[in-house]
Amino acid sequence: MVSTGSTSQILAGKRILVAGVTMDTSIGFAVAKVAQEQGATVLISNFGRALNITKRIAGRLPAEAPVLELDVTDPEHLDRLPSLVREHVDGLDGVVHSIAYGNPETLLGGKFLGGPWPDVAQAVQVSAYSLASLSEACLPLMGRGGSIVGMTFDASVAWPAYDWMGVAKAGLESTSRYLARDLGADGIRVNLVSAGPLKTLAAKAIPGFEDIEAGWGTRAPLGWDNVDLDPTAKAVVALLSDFFPATTGEIVHVDGGYHAMGA
Repeated sequence: MVSTGSTSQILAGKRILVAGVTMDTSIGFAVAKVAQEQGATVLISNFGRALNITKRIAGRLPAEAPVLELDVTDPEHLDRLPSLVREHVDGLDGVVHSIAYGNPETLLGGKFLGGPWPDVAQAVQVSAYSLASLSEACLPLMGRGGSIVGMTFDASVAWPAYDWMGVAKAGLESTSRYLARDLGADGIRVNLVSAGPLKTLAAKAIPGFEDIEAGWGTRAPLGWDNVDLDPTAKAVVALLSDFFPATTGEIVHVDGGYHAMGA
């Protein structure tokens, strides 16, 4: 763990949980890495078959991070989360929600019509509702103040291939605003980062993902590198820091400026 460092590090002394880290090519892993480089003590989580993968890649961080077993759809996992966290740190200053799932065989790749409700319900629970359930589970650890940051993909428009995951992300964006309303009195900020298309494991599971990313680099004023996770991770870390003390309910776009262009 990394808990000390120069005061110039913007997360010096902060305790951060990054939920949803699988591969070292994931956004969650990139966030954990930059957070450690900026002085934070970082815990990461996963569950099921992916848990062993997470435990292996934890050693590839600048400092090996504790790995917690956490299925955000399991009430027992959420109930025990505070005690698991307290085995390593005495509280949390920030939480990163890097969690989403939609069955690619039934909900993505041009399968919007006919998407079965049980799979849609699962996508909404895992990708949207879990932001609220994870936040609630972490409240006893956060005290007065802190930052919660989630990951979205612009849900204001319909994308090729994204289908029901786009609906789930719209739910996530709305959830973040209601959480910002309800947690503001406790000094807790809730924001999202909307990244451009990145070649993560999750993206590769989307049939037709190339239709989303086609032309992104030429249309984005700043250009776009779909294998560079660093800009997205830095934005998340900035929101976790004290440099945005009066920002909540916001969606920060890290997409090279694509979202602002009409054509």
